[in-house]
Amino acid sequence: MRFRHPDGSTVHLAYCTNVHPAETLDGVLAQLRDHCEPVRRRLGRDRLGIGLWLAKDAADALVTDPSALRVLRTELDRRGLEVVTLNGFPYEGFGAEEVKYRVYKPDWTDPERLDHTTALTRVLAGLLPDDVTEGTVSTLPLAWRTPYDDDRAALAHKALTTLAERLDALHELTGRSIRVGLEPEPGCTIETTADAIGPLSAIGHDRIGVCVDTCHLATSFEDPHTALDALTHAGVPIVKSQLSAALHAEHPHLPDVREALAAFDEPRFLHQTRTATASGLRGTDDLGEALEGDALPDARPWRAHFHVPLHAAPAAPLTSTLPVLQAALTRLVGGARPLTRHLEVETYTWQALPPELRPRGRAQLADGIAAELSLARDLLVDLGLKELP
Repeated sequence: MRFRHPDGSTVHLAYCTNVHPAETLDGVLAQLRDHCEPVRRRLGRDRLGIGLWLAKDAADALVTDPSALRVLRTELDRRGLEVVTLNGFPYEGFGAEEVKYRVYKPDWTDPERLDHTTALTRVLAGLLPDDVTEGTVSTLPLAWRTPYDDDRAALAHKALTTLAERLDALHELTGRSIRVGLEPEPGCTIETTADAIGPLSAIGHDRIGVCVDTCHLATSFEDPHTALDALTHAGVPIVKSQLSAALHAEHPHLPDVREALAAFDEPRFLHQTRTATASGLRGTDDLGEALEGDALPDARPWRAHFHVPLHAAPAAPLTSTLPVLQAALTRLVGGARPLTRHLEVETYTWQALPPELRPRGRAQLADGIAAELSLARDLLVDLGLKELP
């Protein structure tokens, strides 16, 4: 979906396909048929943007076989779909029964991460629509926080510097400018937007920046305006933003709130949980840990890294951090010029929701994704953007 900003530039809105995990190119093509095109039809649009997730095997097939890339490009066009951004965070196995800490491997200290990201940028350059010259890729924020030391930090810095050189070369070769954004996430070496400023300033390259995920922003209790202003003032590019909402519990000390939270403690994904105390941010690596005894102070609200559907906040006594998303979006695209032009709805946890909230079959899932995109579209229009055909 495309929107015209009041300054005349085009803002792209997509939804991320990591909600339909597939490891191979055939699986990706099936996603387009079974999920993406039905969502487009529900929205009544001739064209729908998707933030494509390509696992290692799919990316390797596309970057080594030009005919495979042509097949994918043709299939996107045939189904009324377009790609300007890729989710390069998960490497493989995102559809496994247990993902948890595995999603952070390989990290930016491992040459495999550089090779995979390079492949993704080359694929994206070949997938961009003919009238689009800029693409984006989001990636993990260097590494999980342990083990991480100065030697590993030096390896990550070197890898990102090499990536920047490859992005420059790709632009010279293709005329397409691909930018990569580190995505701050609770528990990682770069947990907050403030953590991103130092490493990215050290890289000092306009094609390496940050991807702002509004669920992660909220989970860490960051104020959107303060965070985005700090990035802007530091000259750190906001490459893209993932529109997502975290799980919020206002009174975590109450038994009924604990019971409601426990329904979201599931075995597949990591749900880092945080609370803001007088002495600073406190947290656990997973929701289950927070619910065990006194592992996390409960005098103030808790937020958990659980991407809940944008249009359907959990029932009381829980809610979502949709207001944080709205505040961030106002700052991102509501000003005289957009801070980023790539927006991606990323609710990958539909099948991890409590059983009574999960979609029953493809049709209900498509209905839910379309409802999320409709909400995002309405927010953009309310900010003065005009939806384009």
